[in-house]
Amino acid sequence: MNKRTLIIGAAAAVAMLPGLAFAQEVTLRLHQFLPPVATVPAKILKPWGEEVTAASDGRIVIQHFDAMALGGRPPELLDQARDGVVDLAMTVVGYTPGRYPRTEVFELPFMMKDPIGTSRAFWEMVESDFQQSEYQDVKVLGAWVHGPGVIHTKDPMTKLEDMQGKTLRGPTRVINEMLSELGATPVGMPLPAIPEALSKGVVNGTVIPWEVTPSIRLTELVSNHAEFSGDEALYTATIVLVMNQAKYDALPDDLKAILDEKSGAALSTFAAEVMFEYDKPGRDIAVEAGNTITLLDEAEVARWKDAAQPVINRWVAEMDGKGIDGQALIDQAKGLIDQYSN
Repeated sequence: MNKRTLIIGAAAAVAMLPGLAFAQEVTLRLHQFLPPVATVPAKILKPWGEEVTAASDGRIVIQHFDAMALGGRPPELLDQARDGVVDLAMTVVGYTPGRYPRTEVFELPFMMKDPIGTSRAFWEMVESDFQQSEYQDVKVLGAWVHGPGVIHTKDPMTKLEDMQGKTLRGPTRVINEMLSELGATPVGMPLPAIPEALSKGVVNGTVIPWEVTPSIRLTELVSNHAEFSGDEALYTATIVLVMNQAKYDALPDDLKAILDEKSGAALSTFAAEVMFEYDKPGRDIAVEAGNTITLLDEAEVARWKDAAQPVINRWVAEMDGKGIDGQALIDQAKGLIDQYSN
């Protein structure tokens, strides 16, 4: 037996010693739909990944695959994480319509007040209910919402009647129902499809928060933006970061503890804070471009609330039909939002 054989054999024996199992490195592949320059990957997911790596002394390495680089479409991301095609996935929950009905409570019209408080409420309900009741197939690491939804259109939007005849892109089933109730024709599509749809005239406008508008150069495609005064936002969308359950279960206990510490309420709050912070730079681009930003006053907003109420009523009835107490979910969500927003 030569010296090289002895060294290789010794190294293999050492690697199998139970006491040295802590040296194992885990690589997690994170897949998501936004371009790498967008706020969520650049300012939330990558810094979070670096924190996890640092806290684990390099034993957890997170590889980032942006803009669906690993294939598939945004509505498939949750299934990719469930099936182990990827280890981690970030997505808008409503891109998979009907699969997560309880989560929709946070997307109802004028439900959200403060995005940070709403995100903390969302995470608490994930932890106490949704993880077991509708995310059984994955491990939820973070759950948050974006800042106030804004209507961005080619034509001015100054009153409720201006919605008539408009074709607007919406991100989720509930939000599309709201757009329809308000008089527009909704077209559901993930965010990356917005520029082409606007350029080709498939839609006249879209609803998204200010934060993500720079990543798709929206202010070059439309010149009118409608904001809503008052405490409640027109809408928000729910966002999750999930992990393949088997991959999580296979982690050593100490690495699970590190991942848990850096995720959950801490990640959800951080993500909401960052997204909300980046609303202003996105809005500033529209101001500098000379676009028109209309702030609907409280009297006008009250008309929109009244017009949107049937969406809430139908959602409660639909949940009741599924054996879910929809009104109880609304009451719980509102109570937590109020608690965390004060």
